[in-house]
Amino acid sequence: QKSTVPNLNKFDSTYKKNSHPPSISSFKKSLTMMFRGAILAAVATSLALLSPADAFTPNTIARSRPAFTSLSETAAPEAATSFDLNEYIASKLGAIEAALEASVKSTTPETDKICESMGYSLMAGGKRIRPVLCIAACEMFDKDGKEEAEKKAMPTAVALEMIHTMSLIHDDLPSMDNDDLRRGKPTNHVVYGEDVAILAGDALLSTSFQHVAENTENVSNDRILDVIIRLGKSVGPVGLAGGQVMDLECEGKPVDEVTLDDLRWIHTHKTATLLQVAVASGAILGGATPEEVAACEKYSLNIGLAFQVADDILDVTASTEDLGKTAGKDEDTDKATYPRLLGLEGAKAEAQRLTDEAKACLAPFGERAAPLNALADYIINRKN
Repeated sequence: QKSTVPNLNKFDSTYKKNSHPPSISSFKKSLTMMFRGAILAAVATSLALLSPADAFTPNTIARSRPAFTSLSETAAPEAATSFDLNEYIASKLGAIEAALEASVKSTTPETDKICESMGYSLMAGGKRIRPVLCIAACEMFDKDGKEEAEKKAMPTAVALEMIHTMSLIHDDLPSMDNDDLRRGKPTNHVVYGEDVAILAGDALLSTSFQHVAENTENVSNDRILDVIIRLGKSVGPVGLAGGQVMDLECEGKPVDEVTLDDLRWIHTHKTATLLQVAVASGAILGGATPEEVAACEKYSLNIGLAFQVADDILDVTASTEDLGKTAGKDEDTDKATYPRLLGLEGAKAEAQRLTDEAKACLAPFGERAAPLNALADYIINRKN
C-alpha cells in the first residue's frame, strides 16, 4: 500500500469550509503569576547553560488570509500504512492559521506598523510543516485524545512558525540572500523597508518564547521550560544562526574546498534543528519518555536534512513560479549544495536514504506514527 502525498490545491475552499478557531487561552491556568515571570527570566540564563538533552533526557543525552501553498502531486514511496495526508493536514490548517493570525494582532496604534509587518510574512501562506509536525508528534503520545493534544501543542506550533518566518525575513535581506520574492509575494524588506523587516523578524523571535510560556495549558512546568530551551537553542550559535554563518562562509568557495561534512553541519543547524525541535517538542508536550523523545529526534534530524536536500534539488529543477521564490539562486551565488557535491542523482539518492532512516526510527510506534511517516514521504516528493 502507498501513502497519499498531498495535493492541496483545493485548500482555499477546504479551509474556508472547515476552519475553526482554536481555543487560545490567555494564560496557563496552573502557572501562578510568580511562575510566569520566573519562567521567562529562566529562559535567558538557561539557554546559555543548558542543552535540551540536559533539560530532559537522562545521562546528558496585510491581514487577509492568502491561498495556501500547493503541496506535491507526485506519488509517494512505499509507506507502512495507507494514510491520507491531504485529509490530515486539511484538518489541522484551519486551527493553525487562526492561531497564527491571533498571535500578532496589534493592541495599540503605536504597534500597528510592526505588527502589520510581522503578520505580512507570518500569514503569507506556506506549507506549515513545522506546526503540523509538532501537533502530530504530540498526538502520537498524548493519552487525552487528539483534540487535547492539539490544544497542548498549538502555542509551540505557533512559536515554531514565528521562528521560521523570522529566519525567512532575515534570509531575504540584501545583506544575506538579497531576494525580493518569497511565497510568491514581495519579500518583507521590499514592502516595509530593510529597517522594519529586521525589527519584525526580531519581534517574531522574542514573541515566540513568550507565546509558549503564556499560552501552554495542561502541561507540567518542567516540560514547558524544556520546550522553551530547545526553541532558544535552535536559533543560536549551534542552531540556525551558526548554520547560516557557515553557509555564508562556504558561499563562493571552489567545490573541492567544501566537503560533504561541511554541508551536513550547515544544514543540520540551519534547517534540520528547527524541524527536530518541532517533533521533539510535540513529543515532550504529549508526555513522551526520554527514550521516545530521543527516537523522535533521530527521525526529525533525518527528515530535516532530507528537507534541505530536496530544497537544493528543487532550486535546480523547479521554476520560480512553482517555487514561489527565485529559482536557480544557489547556482547564481555559487552556493554549496547537495547537487553540486553529489550530482543531481546522488542528491536524490541521499534524500531517499535519509527518509528511509527517519521512518525506521518510528517503527516501534506502529500506526500511531502514520502522520509523521507520511510527512517524511512528502518532504522529499514536494514540488515547492
